[in-house]
Amino acid sequence: MILGALLGLGAAMAGELRIDSLWDGTPAEPGEVVLVAVEGDRDHLLLTVDAPYHGDPAPPGPRGSTWRLWDYEVVEVFVAGLGQPVPYLEVELGPHGHHLVLQLQGERNVVQSGLVLEYQVTIDSGRWRGTARVPRSYLPLAPHRINAYAIHGQGAERRYLAWSPTLGEQPDFHRLKSFRPYLLP
Repeated sequence: MILGALLGLGAAMAGELRIDSLWDGTPAEPGEVVLVAVEGDRDHLLLTVDAPYHGDPAPPGPRGSTWRLWDYEVVEVFVAGLGQPVPYLEVELGPHGHHLVLQLQGERNVVQSGLVLEYQVTIDSGRWRGTARVPRSYLPLAPHRINAYAIHGQGAERRYLAWSPTLGEQPDFHRLKSFRPYLLP
């Protein structure tokens, strides 16, 4: 009860995020469901993605930090912290070894991009699994609120999934009001 009071009602604790709805709250197809394990050690937040591989084209360029990764098949985890304007971290992970880490201060206001990330990924049997080690120094101050997303498909077939629906007229993953309280490990 004390922990609940510290975190706020409805707070989730570290474990597994199940991305199983579209951005507007409509249930996703069973074959679209993405799992993101959230773990940690003293120095890193560990994010492990287990997702269906949809076979979208890879971004141009070598594996590693890739600007505009959100235009490709990707899973994203956002971690917001304490402050005004709200500081938050955006971690994007793709099935082809590309990633993008952004620190933002206020909605869509990037203050640092292309941050270094240890990231390993494999594609096997129609699924991809990626593990990222995010330095804790990248995280904003607690208490934290998070959201997680998965994007795949092209053109009219593009699909936007969310752990906590963003609602609104169109997908908007920077809608900070949709983030939920979360106790990081």
